Amino acid sequence: MSWVSYTRFELLRTFRNRRFFVFSLGFPLILYFLIAGPNRHDTNFGGSGLPAPLYYMVGLASFGTMSAMLSTGARIAGERQVGWNRQLRLTPLSPRAYLRAKVLTAYAMALVTLSLLYISGATLGVSLPAHDWVQMTLLILVGLVPFAALGILIGHLVTVDSIGPVMGGTVSLLALVSGTWFPISDSGFLHDVAQNLPSYWLVQASHVALGGDAWPARGWIVMAAWTVLLAALARRAYRRDTARV
Repeated sequence: MSWVSYTRFELLRTFRNRRFFVFSLGFPLILYFLIAGPNRHDTNFGGSGLPAPLYYMVGLASFGTMSAMLSTGARIAGERQVGWNRQLRLTPLSPRAYLRAKVLTAYAMALVTLSLLYISGATLGVSLPAHDWVQMTLLILVGLVPFAALGILIGHLVTVDSIGPVMGGTVSLLALVSGTWFPISDSGFLHDVAQNLPSYWLVQASHVALGGDAWPARGWIVMAAWTVLLAALARRAYRRDTARV
């Protein structure tokens, strides 16, 4: 089996799973309309000078794409439970091709999440210059790289019974301490901790649409460091799981 064929199979399997599709992609949209809909005419949300639909769309862009990337872990945990990974190891599919397919599938989910949020934002009056849309999207996609590795790591460490709480807790905690739902002050303990997390810089990527700056050198360094660390841990977890089979 070639990696192209396996990637195509992964994409079809993921998007044909209606329950998984609805819960993974539907939740950010429902949440967006619940909190942004009642405030759709508020053009100065919280005194920020920003329309409420734009503020919440940007916040949920980081939250929704982070969830989409980590959802890979749920699929991997499910495959481990039913023994599908054992079957794959009997085929010529290489570990690199297997992991590549998981990452590409996660990115496809993230892109669909972003597209749906952008469309939802437009229905509530969000309007941005084209270069803001492009810059925000590209920076978010770069910021998702360490979360692709984190999703694979979680999938090879956690069972199906505990994957839900682990994923939900991880995304919620990272979103909370990284400024997804409220601005983080420019100083203090929380600010110092957040700046060393990849989720913080993912949020900053989405804030480009709010007039924020692109990442400074520190942002790129933090993202690169977490990508290397999580990729190494994911590779180790995969090999350990393979050795047990």
